[in-house]
Amino acid sequence: MNILITGGAGYIGSHACLEFLNAGHQITVVDNLSNSKFESLKRVERITGKQIQFYETDILERVKLNEIFSKNKFDAVIHFAGLKAVGESTKKPLEYFQNNVCGTINLCEIMKKHDVKNIIFSSSATVYGDPESVPIAEAFPLSATNPYGRSKLMIEEILRDLYRSDEKWNVVLLRYFNPVGAHKSGKIGENPNGIPNNLMPYISQVAIGKRKNLQIFGDDYPTKDGTGVRDYIHVVDLAVGHLKALRKIKDNSGLKIYNLGTGNGYSVLEMVKAFEKASHRKIDYKIIARRSGDIAECFADVSLANKELNWKAKRNIDEMCADAWRWQSKNLNGY
Repeated sequence: MNILITGGAGYIGSHACLEFLNAGHQITVVDNLSNSKFESLKRVERITGKQIQFYETDILERVKLNEIFSKNKFDAVIHFAGLKAVGESTKKPLEYFQNNVCGTINLCEIMKKHDVKNIIFSSSATVYGDPESVPIAEAFPLSATNPYGRSKLMIEEILRDLYRSDEKWNVVLLRYFNPVGAHKSGKIGENPNGIPNNLMPYISQVAIGKRKNLQIFGDDYPTKDGTGVRDYIHVVDLAVGHLKALRKIKDNSGLKIYNLGTGNGYSVLEMVKAFEKASHRKIDYKIIARRSGDIAECFADVSLANKELNWKAKRNIDEMCADAWRWQSKNLNGY
């Protein structure tokens, strides 16, 4: 199939590109490179020995996006493009709604114009808000505790309504939990701009001496050690989940929603210990106040994806940390 991947030069996007190329698909990437590097795609090409068609543009740029669809015949779109930092979203809500929500509306309008009605959307476990219980199943009530999560929830609702208006659409909403790790080659991985917003790259930068210590937001949550508990999933397992979702779409699956996680929760301190084991480095940390919008505990019920997609995360916490450390130690300053 010929696949358009928005945000394909980013962390999850680049790993998905690699898996799609290895599976024999043709891919075109659209990315504005605001939080990614073109080098990631060049490395994917070197790893796979296959070429990626690339357009440096923004999904808010309707004219350019329309031109790309006019020049190519796409079978499906994998939609990763979007701003993604929870903390930043509380300070810049309008920017998040403009970029994530309006950008997705642009994309869908142009897909409709060119009769491309297959889309896999990069959603998030943040759409569950602060869940009453765990593990979290797809049927749980939806809410959001921050603008980033609300933008994902809004997009989910837009795509639901789009499907209801025209059942020729095939929409898969993939709710990620916490992607970590890197490709085993150590050639592609997470490469945040500035200070990392996510736990694993921050720990990695402390391990190589780039950051003095890890700041842990709160140790007074009602969890096993007081720190926040999350479901960390290896980015390669996550990328493979998109391949499985594409196979589902080929069966004209309609509207489908799946959690992608491991089904296991690990605390921040457990992740620190696992990374120390993988890197043989001491990770200094200090406890600071809770961060606005954070919740105590979040991990997935993944039985639906297991059953309907024949997908299950294979890589454990030790492999996640080892692969993340390999990437960081080989690429001290990222790409």
